[in-house]
Amino acid sequence: MKLKTALMLTSGAVMAASTAHADGHMANSMTLVSWGGAYQASQVNAYSAPYQAMHEGLEVVWDESSAEAVARLRAMNEAGNITWDLVDVVAADAMRLCDEGLAMEIDHDEVLAPAPDGTPASEDFGDLIVSDCFIPQIVYSTTFGYRTDVEAWGGNTPDDICDVFDLETFPGQRSLERRPIGNMEWALMCSGVAMEDVYDVLETEEGIAQAFAMLDTIADSTVWWSAGADTPQLLADGEVVFGSTYNGRLFSLIEEQNQPVAMMWDAQVFDLDGWIIPEGLPEDRLARVLDFVRFATDTQRLADQALWISYGPARYSSAPLVGQHAELGIDMAPHMPTDPANAERTFLFNYEWWADYRDDMDARFQAWLSQ
Repeated sequence: MKLKTALMLTSGAVMAASTAHADGHMANSMTLVSWGGAYQASQVNAYSAPYQAMHEGLEVVWDESSAEAVARLRAMNEAGNITWDLVDVVAADAMRLCDEGLAMEIDHDEVLAPAPDGTPASEDFGDLIVSDCFIPQIVYSTTFGYRTDVEAWGGNTPDDICDVFDLETFPGQRSLERRPIGNMEWALMCSGVAMEDVYDVLETEEGIAQAFAMLDTIADSTVWWSAGADTPQLLADGEVVFGSTYNGRLFSLIEEQNQPVAMMWDAQVFDLDGWIIPEGLPEDRLARVLDFVRFATDTQRLADQALWISYGPARYSSAPLVGQHAELGIDMAPHMPTDPANAERTFLFNYEWWADYRDDMDARFQAWLSQ
């Protein structure tokens, strides 16, 4: 779909949403798709619960299938039955869904609320709008947590990404995500590739082989996870001593659950997460979604989410409103991946590269896992 045509259709959809609101013809239920755990709880607290309080009788159903969003939306589109109304995805998946016509292109300034001072949404989100279909929510990172009570480590504390691959100094089970993203980059860095050269090397057959060879060294000591809540639970249960997951999940484990776990920020992988609207929603469901997403992504709501979990809000105007945790009373800024003390050596995720190569790399990674 050409962008000009898409934007004309989106403007029409926004007008339809306004009309539907006035007529009371919005759908009375929404199915929102997210990741479960502490992150989804923060969305409920900041977005859906206050929205439902404003719209009596509205049913909100949460589906924890974001990890499978691309495959599921492809299948729904093929079957001609779109059952999801709004889907939380990482930026690279939003790009893929947009390219395939499975996510709706929008005019961000038409659909989303301006900042309180009138700054248009496109400026307030800035370069975090990486796709015409993507509605940013948070900046987060994938990083590692480790138990602080491992006697076999002899008092050593991991502080370098390559400690993950050092089974001699840091013995014990690890947990890594069951996907290539992050794992391939870390493996190359720890096999001698400079951070700035990772994607150039990963684009070669030799580079892919080099990454898998490095992962081979810890494969027998690795538990592979699929849900963001898995590593925190594995760490809490002592089933792993080292594990990757999203920084907000580790914040919850450490600060809310008081587990003997610490965060390792070295080579954390910065990423973006946000909403996409599935293409082809009926008018009443689309009207409801557009009304909700305008509310849920305004300056105050994005700041409110950061009161529940340590992810940076995607709007510039939201950052000054982030204060203390809603229940713990601790300052949230030092727990953000973007805090200067945590961001000394971050790895910048290449959204475009993964949007182009994800399907192929997924197939290779799953084949490697099954060996």
